This record gives sequence, structure tokens and C-alpha cells, in this order.
Amino acid sequence: MHKTLVPLSFLALSLAACGGGAATTSSSSTTGAAASSSGAAVSVASTSLGRVLVDSHGHTLYMLTADSPGHSTCNAQCLAYWPAVAVPKSLPHAFAGVTATVSSTALPSGGRTLTAAGWPLYTFIKDQKPGDVTGQGLALFGGTWYAVSPSGHSVRSMPSKASQPSPSTGGGYGY
Repeated sequence: MHKTLVPLSFLALSLAACGGGAATTSSSSTTGAAASSSGAAVSVASTSLGRVLVDSHGHTLYMLTADSPGHSTCNAQCLAYWPAVAVPKSLPHAFAGVTATVSSTALPSGGRTLTAAGWPLYTFIKDQKPGDVTGQGLALFGGTWYAVSPSGHSVRSMPSKASQPSPSTGGGYGY
């Protein structure tokens, strides 16, 4: 079996089991340390991974290693699980606490996404509340997903054990 088929099928089963199917990550919750209080398209918050970029709802922003600066490889199927970060009508020149240059780039299926240091930015539909980092380190859609630091680099550390799935929740593959 091809290595990426197991994680994709696991992701599909996980999403089906929790009633996932919506491809949006909207949330009205803005409480907790990870919430974006500024309402800016991009801000910085503390998570179990340390300080990372978050969207206006406080959800962790991710980059895909299959992408390159200024180029997204995330197609429509990918975007169903990893929604692109919306580009505001007026893009500020700076965001509080963000040292990376924030801009935008085209998506393969049309539209645009914000970028940090050139890297296209996405959220993850399984991150249900501010501070969640459930997409960290997942190998899907041709690359690995990592949270993004305020400087626009990938955060390569893994979440603490408290935020990782236990074997009883189906998080292990049993290899």
C-alpha cells in the first residue's frame, strides 16, 4: 500500500467519525491565550508548539512542504481539509508580532491565499478551537504540514503528549 493512502484514509475516517465534512473553520470563540484579539488576518499566539501565526479566529496557520515560496500546490481536494487563509481587501504592511513579510499568492484551483515569508498559509478543519495544533506533522497532499512561526519558518517540534491522540481514539496505525 502506498504510504500516503493510510494517512488519507485515516483522515477521511476521522472526519466522518466526528461529523466533519464542512471545509470551513469559522468559529466565534476568541477566548484563551491563542485567540487573536486584534481581528487582524494574521497575528501571533502561544500554543503547545510555542508562538505561532494564527488567523483572525485564533486558529493555527500551517504551511505545506510541497509548496514553495510564492507557489501553492494545494488543489481543491487539499483545500477541503486545509482551507486557504483569506486575503483581506486591504492588506496591511505589517501585523503586530509578525516579523515575516505577509503577502498573497494564487491557488491552483483559483483564488488567493495569504503568505508568510512567501509560504502559502492554511488552517486545518480538525483544529476546532484556538490553540489546537492537530495538523502539526501530518504527511498529506504530497508534503508535511507544519505550524508557522512569526518569522515565517516552519515549527518542526511536535505537540505535547496531552494534545496527541491516544491509541484508544484510533490515532495509532499499529505498525
